[in-house]
Amino acid sequence: MNYSPLTDADRQDMLSAIGAKSFDDLIANVPAALRERGLNLPSGLSEFELRGYLDSILSSNKTSGTFNSFLGAGSYDHYIPAVVSQIAGRGEFVTAYTPYQAEASQGTLQAIFEYQSVMAELTGLEVANGSHYDGATAFAEGVLLALRTTGRNKALVARTVHPEYRAVAATYLAGTDHRIEEIPYTQNGCLDLKFLKEKLTPEVGCVAASNPNFFGRVEDLTDALALIRGNQSLFLVTGHPLSFSVFRSPGEWGADMACGEAQPLGLGLNFGGPYVGYFAASQALMRKIPGRLVGLTTDRRGKRAFVLTLQAREQHIRREKASSNICSNQALCALTVCVYLAAMGWDGLREVAMLNVEKARALRERIAALPEFEIPFGGDIFNEFVVRSRKPLKPLMEKLREKGILAGYALEKSYPELKDHFLVTVTEKKTDAQMNELTEGLGSRR
Repeated sequence: MNYSPLTDADRQDMLSAIGAKSFDDLIANVPAALRERGLNLPSGLSEFELRGYLDSILSSNKTSGTFNSFLGAGSYDHYIPAVVSQIAGRGEFVTAYTPYQAEASQGTLQAIFEYQSVMAELTGLEVANGSHYDGATAFAEGVLLALRTTGRNKALVARTVHPEYRAVAATYLAGTDHRIEEIPYTQNGCLDLKFLKEKLTPEVGCVAASNPNFFGRVEDLTDALALIRGNQSLFLVTGHPLSFSVFRSPGEWGADMACGEAQPLGLGLNFGGPYVGYFAASQALMRKIPGRLVGLTTDRRGKRAFVLTLQAREQHIRREKASSNICSNQALCALTVCVYLAAMGWDGLREVAMLNVEKARALRERIAALPEFEIPFGGDIFNEFVVRSRKPLKPLMEKLREKGILAGYALEKSYPELKDHFLVTVTEKKTDAQMNELTEGLGSRR
């Protein structure tokens, strides 16, 4: 509970600034019939009583802290060091908004520039913008950019890309001449290269894949890249950004763009938002990237200065020339990601990422040993994997929920063909005791 002081002197200062002697004087011109005649509120409480009352209300919420949760599927419960909220919560950052006049917003511009720099390094690409609303909008913007750049009207999107990303991309392209065709996955949960080869025609301007993909599989994109380059299409790769510190980044795979969700890098679950979408691209696409780019230069006195550059938004140029009309800058979220990455450093990121890999593999082995479950997709994973239950999944999930365990994400909603399959997520926060609780709950017949 924050404390915000308000003294009689504070009130008088505000009234004086407005030019009123009292509150009644302030509302003197409001007709009596329009004034509030009283609020139906309970009597006042002391601070101690109010805290207890609010705690009783908040206790009805169930969180990843009250449940033993193995949910992921795009929103991940990673540990956030205390230094992140301490710095990102400073008043000058919390109250700042997107800069429109660069010369008056040097601090905010520098924070965005630093965010761009670390995201470009993490994704392995030359340039990154100042962020998007979330991963889905960043992904959709990437697909649109590829089609505009190539002048083609078809995008091939892997079905192993996050379902919400695919849905938003389809919404972006609705009502246009562009269209999306999905690339199915193989029996091992990876991109179907045979299908990709057959569908790579001259009208395909974009191929989008996920690595790690939605099923948690880490794929080898070497052959896919060769096919895409042979068709002169652009290649977009999305994925869990923390994985880029231990597995090949999109840039290392040869991608033209990396677009996705940066929530795992220092942002809490927050009931699903606000999050922040990362968008990075090759140097060749720099002038077509949607959103804002902050550049570093020198002022007339030779001092370092930050400026907004390549402002391809409708506020700055003609609407028909804008690269995007609905993207924005999640300044505080982007700053939080920047603080997290700076605090962790490469060694810290790799250590956390390896904990995810090792713990996920360990839990997968334990579940695979249970007689009524199997792992349909083998191979390398980051921190997620798919499990198939040989018994009906819905009652099993409900039983575990009653025990305080969220076993994972039921895939049938997004993949009807995967009935009784669920996606299990393991982050560095999971202990052996918590993983044992899940396996014991799955194996229990009660």
